[in-house]
Order: sequence, then C-alpha cells, then structure tokens
Amino acid sequence: MTASPISFKLLATDGTARRGQITTPHGSAQTPMFMPVATQATVKGLTFDEVRSLGAETVLSNAYHLYLRPGVQRVRDAGGLHQFMGWQGPILTDSGGYQAFSMGSLRRVDDAGIAFQSHIDGSRHFFTPESAIAHQHGIGADIIMCFDQCVFSAGDPASVREAMERTHRWAGECYEFHVAQPNAQRQALFGIVQGGTVPDLRAESTEFITQIPFDGYAIGGLAVGETKAEMHAVTQQVCAGLPTHKPRYLMGVGSPEDLVNSVALGVDMFDCVLPTRVARNGALFTPTGRVNIANRRYAEDDNPLDDTCDCYACTNYSASYLRHLFKAKEMLGPRLASIHNLRFILKLMADMQTAIAGGRFEQFRAEFLAPYQPTDEGKRQTQKHRWVAERGI
Repeated sequence: MTASPISFKLLATDGTARRGQITTPHGSAQTPMFMPVATQATVKGLTFDEVRSLGAETVLSNAYHLYLRPGVQRVRDAGGLHQFMGWQGPILTDSGGYQAFSMGSLRRVDDAGIAFQSHIDGSRHFFTPESAIAHQHGIGADIIMCFDQCVFSAGDPASVREAMERTHRWAGECYEFHVAQPNAQRQALFGIVQGGTVPDLRAESTEFITQIPFDGYAIGGLAVGETKAEMHAVTQQVCAGLPTHKPRYLMGVGSPEDLVNSVALGVDMFDCVLPTRVARNGALFTPTGRVNIANRRYAEDDNPLDDTCDCYACTNYSASYLRHLFKAKEMLGPRLASIHNLRFILKLMADMQTAIAGGRFEQFRAEFLAPYQPTDEGKRQTQKHRWVAERGI
C-alpha cells in the first residue's frame, strides 16, 4: 500500500492506556478521543460550532444513511461531506454493515453482500464490499471503514464464525478495491475485527485482519447484547494483538464508565449515539452517575445540575429550569441536555489524556469510578435500542 494519508503518533503510555495524536488531511485529533455521532450529517439539535466548542475534534457520519438520503452523488456534488455539512475537522464514516445487521427481516446476507430494504421508503438496495467503499469514497471522509457482517456477539458460535469468515473475505476485497483507487491517497481505511465473545474466534480474527496493512484497526461486534464483563474481556484480548503504531477504535461504545475502562485496556478511539440519545430523553451525566432531570428532586433546585461542569447549560441555567424545559416539552431542553452530555464526555477524554501524559491514569480511573454509579442495564444495548437510536427515534 502507498503511504498512509493519516499518521498516528504515540505520545505517552501509562500501563496499557495510550495517549496519542492522529493527523488527517483535515487536521489533527488527540487520543484517546470520542467522536460525536453526526449520523445524517448532523449531531442532532446542535450546530457544528457548538460541537467544536465542546471539545470535539472528530465526528462520525454514516454512509448507509447518507447513501439513502441525500445520496452519495449529492454529497459529492456539494464538494464532499466536509463542505456539505460545514465541518472542516476530521470525519470518520461507518460503512453501513451494522445498519444492515440491525434491519432484521428487511435484509438478506450472502457472500456477495447485503440486500436490504430502505427504512425510509421500502426501496431495495444491495451493498457489496466494493460498493460500500465506493460510497465512502464519494462521501469523502478522512477515515472510512471496511464492510463487515455484524451479528449478536453472544449468538450461535457457528453463525458467529460464518459472519467472521465472511468479514475476513470482505476485508480483503475492500482493501484491494480501495488501494486501486486515487482516494487511497487521501482517505484512510480501517479493518474491523469480529468474532463475537468467543476467545478463539477473536484471536483468529485479530491475526487475520492485522495481516492486511490497514491504516488502523477497529473492534466491532460489541455493545450488541453481551455483558460488560464480556465486552471488557474481548477488548483486552484484541488490543493485546493489535499493532502498537496504529490507532485502535472500539465501535459503538460511549457510556462514561465504559470509556474509562476501555482506555485502560488500550483503546484510542470511540463513538456512540448514547450521550445525545439519552440526553434527548432527559438523562444527564454527572460525576456520580446518570440522573433523570424529570425527577421531582430537581423541581426547586436553583443550583446548576453539575457545579463542576463548564458547559453552557451548567454555567447559565439551574437544574430546576432544565427540568421545567423537559416538563414543558420545550425543544431547548434536549438541546441543553445534549450540550451538557457531550461536554461531560469530551472533558472526560481530555482529562484522561492529561492523566496518561502525567503517569497517573490508574489513580484517575480509580477516583472517577469510585463515586460513579452506572445505570444497571444488565446487558449492553440491544439490537432494537441501537437501531432505534440510529434512526433518531
């Protein structure tokens, strides 16, 4: 492969936690980093000036959604995704493999690709490894993802193996198609490790995918039904087998405690709809855990929701006012909650960067997690929850 269009510089380590910098054609980003999700070329309810002011350096958009609406050609004609949506920093696009997985009876998978019906109008479409890469070439993100087959990580082992082996074949096809195009000079391609929660399969997939000289490597097929303990075990195993000189991306994970624990295992990059999705439903992150702003306890609370937070919501409004907005169903409520949750997550990432650079990450991790009470969800987000979130419902 020709010289990579991105570079990754490892700046510091503390145990297995890593501090680094990714440089792309549209600027640099510090790691570990969280990418707010702009699924349909927007972070719901926020301007990109607001998103950047919260500390975001990179955002994620989804090729499946942009392919369906407004269409790849429309984005290309507008000058590419950066120009189309007014974000001049780095962008990563997912290929659409997860969305196809989420569609259940609306999709059919074989070795050639995935046939599916649009969730918008029922029209029929077919994605192959080559077309998934071609769509992302047209969209123009800095980092693009291989087309993979995602299945429930705790599913039938035979099905998990079949999907993993298909993902491996598709990875080779994606790579060969990508490097033969001029876009390989300006867009980085990441491979995806699959294999469910089966250690032998994850080891096999890690070995196979890392033999292909991708620009970075992702851990896929998590946050789809397995327990957090299983997710952490898989993340630890895969990170141990990934190259140290390339970025590592854990796909679809975004709760505060999972971010901290996954950084400890060696992950550099994250994305998730969770912070903004739960914000739109009145769930807000605080240093002691997630709270429901609709609770009666906030009705007469004239203090900021979080007096340690420097976001616009916490520095200008009281908890009782935020509660009032949600009770009155005012659109400002979800906007302010989204601003707060994204700022909480992005500041958490910056604090972890500082802690790693200072050689005190484990101390930071212990201090953060000690008072933090995560929501008792039992298992990770299910297929239905994540698909509803991606569709913006």
